[in-house]
Amino acid sequence: MPVPKFLLRGFRRPREVVAPALGTLEREVLECLWRRGEASVRDVHAAFGEATAYTTLMTTLDRLFRKGLLTRRKEGRAFRYAPRVTREEFERGVREDLLEGLLGQDAEGAEPVLSYIVERVGERDRALLDRLDEMIKTKRRELKRKP
Repeated sequence: MPVPKFLLRGFRRPREVVAPALGTLEREVLECLWRRGEASVRDVHAAFGEATAYTTLMTTLDRLFRKGLLTRRKEGRAFRYAPRVTREEFERGVREDLLEGLLGQDAEGAEPVLSYIVERVGERDRALLDRLDEMIKTKRRELKRKP
């Protein structure tokens, strides 16, 4: 029997509540830095076409720095910011954190989540289910080799 769809926090789907690890502006600023590599607030402000206030971008860059997503170095009176992680590392970290939260601390709590994943994958793509099976077999072989 399918689970009824429901909404959370401001009438949003659960994945919309959990998925965004950053606010929209934070994500846009991070995307800008991934493209540029390094930039000052002034550079980011120019890249945004000055549609966003300079001080708003300054606050956003500082917040991303405090979250550990950016590095910064002093250059004259200003800071230059650079991504501390790649886009791929960031997305992998979000997925890993989300999955860790879903699986919980014990095997008993993980079983319903894993069961649901297998069920959904099987409904959508039989070849993907076969790949999942191969991944499990490979992991079991690896674990047998470890002391």
